[in-house]
Parts: sequence; structure tokens; C-alpha cells
Amino acid sequence: MKNTPKSVRRPLTRSETMRRIKSVDTAPELRVRKMLWQLGYRYRLHDKRLPGKPDIVFWGRRKAIFVHGCFWHQHNGCADSQLPKSNTEYWHPKLRRNVERDAEAIRLLEATGWSVLVVWDCQTRASGLQAALTDFIESFSNGR
Repeated sequence: MKNTPKSVRRPLTRSETMRRIKSVDTAPELRVRKMLWQLGYRYRLHDKRLPGKPDIVFWGRRKAIFVHGCFWHQHNGCADSQLPKSNTEYWHPKLRRNVERDAEAIRLLEATGWSVLVVWDCQTRASGLQAALTDFIESFSNGR
């Protein structure tokens, strides 16, 4: 489509747009990782051994951070979490399942002594995130 003149290009369909969205190394995740790195924290990424495959993991501290998109994980009360008006029979169950899967992963992590923080996409653009991350990482773990 690169060589197609703009006048001939068709607009992307919703499915094409959604297909282009990445699940790892997203812009919000990269903002959080950059902030943590600048604060001097070192971490592991997307550890498959843990429930839910947290985005950022501090093994020695038993801390896990999920960086969630407000739409995909339905951030309660956030304007970015509005459900699409079309194809609702597809979107409602899909997004509901994401929320259920998130809750289960957090429950399993906490049951095994991990502390979990969820950082929402909208929070990565707001002030106060640096302090919240530091407070979370430096606080005592559930099991310690």
C-alpha cells in the first residue's frame, strides 16, 4: 500500500486497525520501562513462568507490574474504555474475558506472595506515576 496514491487508498477497517495493535513493547509499556530504568531499577520482561505474563517483573522483590491499555482491559471510569457501538456481540464477550483473565492472573500472583501493580495507559501520561512506581517497588512485599 506504500506505493498506492493517497487518493486510491481505502480507509482501514476496524479489524485491520485492531490487528496492528501490539501486545508487547507498547508505547505505555515503554514509557513505564524508561521511567523505571532512569530511576535505577532493573527488571525482567514478560516472564512466561508467572500467571498472566506480567509486563515487568522484579524477581528479587516479588513484584509484578502490568501495563494495561484502557480499552483492551476496560479501565473503569476511563473515557478511553468506551465499547464500540458496532459488532457488540463480538466486543462485549472479548473484553469481558480480558478483564476476567486479568483478575485471575492477579489473584494467582498474590496467592503466591507476589505484589502486583496495574498501570493504566492513561496514567502513563499523567504526573505522579514516578512516585507511585517508587512507592510500589520500595514497599514491603506481601510475603516478606
